[in-house]
Order: sequence, then C-alpha cells, then structure tokens
Amino acid sequence: MGLHSAHDEVGLPTLPRLTTTVPKEYVHRACLAEVFLTGCTSQEDQRFSLTGQWPRAHTLFNRSDGNGHDPLQVAETFRQAGMFLAHAELGVPLTHQFVMWNLSYTTYPQHLGIALSPTDFELDARCTEITWRLGMAASLRLELSIVRGGALVAHGTGTFSTVPPAVYQRLRASRKPGPDDAFDLAASRRPLDPASVGRTSRADVVLSATDSPTRWLLTPDLAHPILFDHAGDHLPGMVLLEGGRQAACAALAPRGLVPASATTEFVRYAELDRPCWMDVTRVTPESGGMTTVQVAAHQDGETVFTSTITGPVS
Repeated sequence: MGLHSAHDEVGLPTLPRLTTTVPKEYVHRACLAEVFLTGCTSQEDQRFSLTGQWPRAHTLFNRSDGNGHDPLQVAETFRQAGMFLAHAELGVPLTHQFVMWNLSYTTYPQHLGIALSPTDFELDARCTEITWRLGMAASLRLELSIVRGGALVAHGTGTFSTVPPAVYQRLRASRKPGPDDAFDLAASRRPLDPASVGRTSRADVVLSATDSPTRWLLTPDLAHPILFDHAGDHLPGMVLLEGGRQAACAALAPRGLVPASATTEFVRYAELDRPCWMDVTRVTPESGGMTTVQVAAHQDGETVFTSTITGPVS
C-alpha cells in the first residue's frame, strides 16, 4: 500500500506522510530533542536537499536576549548534516568515528530571529573531494547553505574523515598518557560570570579564570546535557567552538560579541585528563561595528584548535 491517497484499495484510511527527525544515531546524538534534521532528498552530482527545524526555545542555542537563534546552532546543524550524509548516503557504517578537520560558517543575524513557530529550514549540501575506501567515504568536504522562507540564513564548509573502530582504538591507545597526578577537570571548574561570556546560565559557562587577561582554562561541565550529550574519550568539537566564542566575549567584556561567522581548524584531539588553555591571540576592530577575534586552544604546549571569529559588538 502506498501513500498516494487518503484511502487504500479496500477503503481503509492510510497515514499521511508525517514529519519526524532523522535517526539520532545518524547524527551521533543520544537525545532526540537535539536532532535538528528532518529529511533528505538526493540530487545529482553528490548534492543533497535536507530539511530541518530549530525549536523556538533551546537551553543552549538561543541568543542571550532570547530573541534569536545562536549562530553556533548553525555550526551544530552543519556537523549533523555531515554525519548524516556520511551514514545515510555515502556508505559509512554507524560504528565509525569522525574526525572534523575544519568548519566555517557565515550567518546573517537578521534571518536568525525567533518567530511564533519553530524555525523550519532547507539545507543544501554538496559533497566534494570524496575519498572512497571499500565502497564508503573515507574523507570528504562539504559545501553547505541554509535557507529559511526563501532567505539565506547561513553558508559554510567543513572537512572530515571517517575512522573504522579498530583504527580509532589504535589511534587513541597510542595517545600520550597523562601524568600521575592527572588533571581533574571537574575539580578545576570555577566558571566565569555568565554575562561576561555571552551566556545567561552558569551551567553553560565552559571557561575558568587564570592570572592572564587573555588566557582561560577550558572547564566545561562534564554532565552538561547538550555539550556532553553522549559519552566520549575527548573534548567534543562543539565544546571547543563554545570555548572559543566565550573567550572572544571575555576578551571584550563588558561588551558582548555575537559570533556571526567563524573559521575553525581542529588540529588534534583535546584530552579530558590534561589542562586545555583557551588563548585570545588578537583582537581586530572591523568596519561597521564588527570585531574579529583570533582564538587558539593549547594543551601540553601544542595547538589543538584555532578559530577566527567575527561579529557585531554591543
């Protein structure tokens, strides 16, 4: 029986085609409420048309004034799109891990406002530079754009690799062991004032103060229901993105910065058992009331993450 009519051949009603989220496993989320994609249609030349929805109220991805979606919700949506397409369209098994190498986004804040209904959007994704291994994508680059009601909300790119379980286990087993007196992240957590980092809740603050006005210790709440939605053996990329944004805000406090655009490189894994420092390396005023802040995360004397963030300052 198909869904071509309201009744089937014997007169019994059939269900209409209803909206639901994509499987949460395809976007590496444990909570259904954190899945922002709702469907996908394959086009030609490795192009895909996806649909999605952002809730009107989100405990993390709303602007601090409550009137708009946070630009980092775009980054999370791009992350989900890459994982979904790899699993659902490009043959990557659910057992594989992902390594995100870079992610960039540009948003148009005038189109990120929260209306009287949830924000439905269309996401166009084009997969390029695909490296195939055993019939599955081993690496690829994504070109992405989000449209809402005919208006361009955001566009960006991302590059990632997929890693089989055995390879990932070997990779993580060879990591540099922590010292005997391993860093206790939870015990080191002394969150900054939420208002100084563009947040309203202390639980969402991921930075603790140091003796330097341009350096902070990355100390997220390991029980945070969104930043740590599922178990992992390193700091998630979204935690680093949030840390970068909060460092940019802290460097400009008491003024606030909306991270309207960002270009980010993920250099290596950020481990949970050693201090990770978030450093602001440059602040550059731009025309039109915009400011660019360069941020880098360091661990064991090595760079793990860099991000160039630009947005309006208020």
